[in-house]
Amino acid sequence: MKKNKTELEVETFQPAKGIKHKHFQTMFPSLFRKPLELDIEVERFELDDGDFVECFWHHTTTPSTQNPIVVLFHGLTGSFESPYIKGMMCALNKSGFSSVLMHFRGCSGEMNRLPRSYHSGDTADAKAWIETLQKRYPKRPLFAVGYSLGGNMLLKLLGEWGNSSPLCAAVSVSAPLQLDICSTQMNQGFAKLYQYVLLKDLKQHLLNKYKKYDMKAIIGIEEQEVRQLNTFWDFDDVYTGPIHGFKSAADYYQQCSSKQFLKDITTKTLIIHALDDPFMPSDVLPDEDSIPPNVQLEVHPTGGHLGFVSNHLFKPQYWLESRIIHFFNTFKSNKK
Repeated sequence: MKKNKTELEVETFQPAKGIKHKHFQTMFPSLFRKPLELDIEVERFELDDGDFVECFWHHTTTPSTQNPIVVLFHGLTGSFESPYIKGMMCALNKSGFSSVLMHFRGCSGEMNRLPRSYHSGDTADAKAWIETLQKRYPKRPLFAVGYSLGGNMLLKLLGEWGNSSPLCAAVSVSAPLQLDICSTQMNQGFAKLYQYVLLKDLKQHLLNKYKKYDMKAIIGIEEQEVRQLNTFWDFDDVYTGPIHGFKSAADYYQQCSSKQFLKDITTKTLIIHALDDPFMPSDVLPDEDSIPPNVQLEVHPTGGHLGFVSNHLFKPQYWLESRIIHFFNTFKSNKK
């Protein structure tokens, strides 16, 4: 494990016996983690452009009204139903934190109102939501966790905020810090399977919009052509990029990769990454000398993508939850 010298010693991640392989680590939580039932309050947050996002709250049972709030951001095609989200919410509640998941547009189960969707550098909605929470709960410390796409978005937002960040601390897990490299990686070898599964959901989301909008006039392709898009590069070139104001997939990747924003982050931030992440090669990682001292880069040999399953195959533990809470507890009494 690599880490900044200023970091407190923490237990190094050790993969569970029997599921050390990167693909087992990546797929195990989605396939085998026992479903968690959580009490949720849904808040619809209206956006300035007439669209909305749905925010799912899980409140702690602690009677104090000043307990910290952790804002969660899921990964590509993720939602409240993602095992890592429910697991993190449950763990945070037990540790005295309230938590709220801000779904990206159209990810909560209800289609958003506009032809556009969301993307890895789309920081405006998260910025508006977090700043609203700061005004609404001025005495409650705010934290944030971003997973995969949500992790890239969060790091970009922290860089854009600079010294004005309202967050006490933040964590980014398995973030595609350089989008072009990750998009290319997803079209190679076994990673094509992940690309196929994720693209299937993205294409269906786009095809649903054809029922409500004249998407052919907006993006210039027929429904059948959408079905034939087989790579992230193709999908982002014809939809994600243009619908969000970028010239192309390459332009979108260049402008929205969070790696270039790390130098501007002043918030206490932990970046967790596994060298065997099948979604991205180690090329995405920044040089440790190029990031500010308040950003901790924690790189583990194993863990897969959003996996980090420890202990044993028949009694798995989800190490990310304890690691993130350990990090936040260091700053729990802080208030911006």
